[in-house]
Amino acid sequence: MAEKEGIAEFHVPDIDETCHTWYVVVGDLSDSSKVPMIVLHGGPGACHEYLMPLKDLAPSVPLIFYDQIGNGQSTHLPDKAGDEAFWSVNLFKNELDNLISHLGLDKRPIDIYGHSWGGMLAAEWAATPSSANLRRLVISNSLASMDAWRVGITALRKQLPSDVQDVLDRIEEERDFENPEYEAAMEVFYKRHFSLARPWPAEEVQVALNWLAIDSTAYSTMYGPSELYISGSLRNWDCIPLLGKIQAPTLLINGSDDEAQDVAMRPFFEHIGKVKWVTLDKAAHFSHVDQRERYIDLLRKFLVS
Repeated sequence: MAEKEGIAEFHVPDIDETCHTWYVVVGDLSDSSKVPMIVLHGGPGACHEYLMPLKDLAPSVPLIFYDQIGNGQSTHLPDKAGDEAFWSVNLFKNELDNLISHLGLDKRPIDIYGHSWGGMLAAEWAATPSSANLRRLVISNSLASMDAWRVGITALRKQLPSDVQDVLDRIEEERDFENPEYEAAMEVFYKRHFSLARPWPAEEVQVALNWLAIDSTAYSTMYGPSELYISGSLRNWDCIPLLGKIQAPTLLINGSDDEAQDVAMRPFFEHIGKVKWVTLDKAAHFSHVDQRERYIDLLRKFLVS
């Protein structure tokens, strides 16, 4: 399968240097009979590699993977750590617009896929005038509002063993998030609600965690120090008022054991006009890993129908 890497220059206000967005195209963008799909990774900061199972869709679906600004092989901006005004959703929407223009896809039909944080970004972008050429939208393992997300993960947290909950409560009170005890307690949560694939951790899980460890600037500033402690700029995020503006047919996917519980996904289903929702059994947040064949089959049927 043909793969071509590239760099899109990205001019960001208040940054003297020209930033860049790294991307890789899997398949042939020159074939106008096929609609390309741009893949928006989660995190923020988990980078594109953990979503490479989506390559199973090629060659019938040309794919564009990219690392969002601040992460992976794109420009890193560690000096902006803690700058909530800088790390805004608009920054990433502008980056997506810039990438689409760079690839010459702003005048032809495209599909957008967003996983977790990428789904949040995809939903916001799909509600803007920039999405006029959007043919299909996929929102996977994501959330429509942080309040709804909190309801879901709080319920899951209460199902953890009591000694694990005690460790989480104590260390969060101390704000000692790098404590090995806390990391071990978080792993209990991850094994239940991140991925059910064994042996643990699956390659895709490990590569995402590795990138977050290498540079947590975007994640810690926008989300927080861990999945269970939301203190960043997205803490009050809510796109529900925007969802009625999404015109493209939309596929929603989550897993039965997902940290993206139904309560977090339901507003997408209730407010987007043309929408289908599938929850995969025996799957968690990395549903594309836990139930890879079924997941890819769902996507293929939706995208090529």
